[in-house]
Amino acid sequence: MPIYKWEGKTAKGVVKKGEMEAPSEAAIRIHLRQQNIIPTNISSKAKEITIPLPFKKKVQQRSVAIFTRQLATMIDAGLPLVQSLEVLSSQQENNVFKNIIREIREDVEGGSTFAGALKKHPVTFNELYTNLVVAGEEGGILDTILNRLATYIEKAEALKKKVKSALIYPATIVTVAVAVVMILMIFVIPVFETMFQSAGQSLPVPTLVVVTISKLIKKYIVFFVAALILFFFLFKRYYKTENGKAVVDRLLLRLPVFGPLFRKIAVARFSRTLGTLVSSGVPILDGLSIVSRTAGNRAIETAIMNARASIREGETIAEPLSRSGHFPPMVIQMIAVGESTGALDSMLSKIAEFYEDEVDVAVSNLTSLLEPLLMVFLGVVIGGVVIAMYLPIFNMASAVG
Repeated sequence: MPIYKWEGKTAKGVVKKGEMEAPSEAAIRIHLRQQNIIPTNISSKAKEITIPLPFKKKVQQRSVAIFTRQLATMIDAGLPLVQSLEVLSSQQENNVFKNIIREIREDVEGGSTFAGALKKHPVTFNELYTNLVVAGEEGGILDTILNRLATYIEKAEALKKKVKSALIYPATIVTVAVAVVMILMIFVIPVFETMFQSAGQSLPVPTLVVVTISKLIKKYIVFFVAALILFFFLFKRYYKTENGKAVVDRLLLRLPVFGPLFRKIAVARFSRTLGTLVSSGVPILDGLSIVSRTAGNRAIETAIMNARASIREGETIAEPLSRSGHFPPMVIQMIAVGESTGALDSMLSKIAEFYEDEVDVAVSNLTSLLEPLLMVFLGVVIGGVVIAMYLPIFNMASAVG
């Protein structure tokens, strides 16, 4: 639909301006009259041609949390929504986010609801965010809802940060170790091999093994890299399919060390999200539908949607979740108590807090466990290569002695 720029006056003579998307100029006039605004000028806005940038700066969730907290404070202090958005837009350093806030302000000024304006930017403001804003606008508690949203985003980001910190360290060590081994195999080992050949000495078995591996890597390095890239490409395509995502996500939950951690993360996210939705007045069926799409794991998502279907038929939340086998007994019991006492939102918040602490402990334990394992890995791989290459030198020294 085309976008129109309009200008009009209220009954008190106050001049109002804005932009609005509508099928025709007549629709704009009808809408303005419903808002008690007399239109004085309506013109079609020229469509802006935007060229998509390949490296467009993304809006971080931390920025969204700060924006949400500041907006809640301004609304609580009595500032109008349009004015609050104008202030937040002017002080925003991220140009992408600055333009998004400006567009939201223009839509609200043009007569759109705040939630409706947010829905035009689904990448920055997800379904959970917009649905909670709808509940806040309808219930007249937008400032309270925004504070809850800010708290939710902050806790979700803190949880994500903990998991990243647990995975970055071992990934970095393994990457560096592989890079060092590849350099040794491609550039260093051939030098030693030439030296040993000129000496005319028979090589020990470990040295022969390392030299043979070095020759294979040097000869077929292009094929190894191509095979690795092809594997990741095919895996990514498979994971994008419904069946592939379901299989991989089930396997992730069954991993010996990381599986329990992924399960705790899923439970914490489920509890925090559903607790925030329920406490904000979102119906339980709508809440479960939103939670399933933010679960982050297809196995957990399926369990939540099965629970939603069972609840529609009259069951409690706890019963179908218990049958799924993905939720610990303590979680099931606390949800059952929350349902029976009418305090489901507070119970879910307590579960979320408990499992967020559990994730923190699990991350610390995982780091403590991985450190010695990585040291052993580095010692065996790099140390083994070095020792294998020095064995002939030791043998030569012994023969001379």
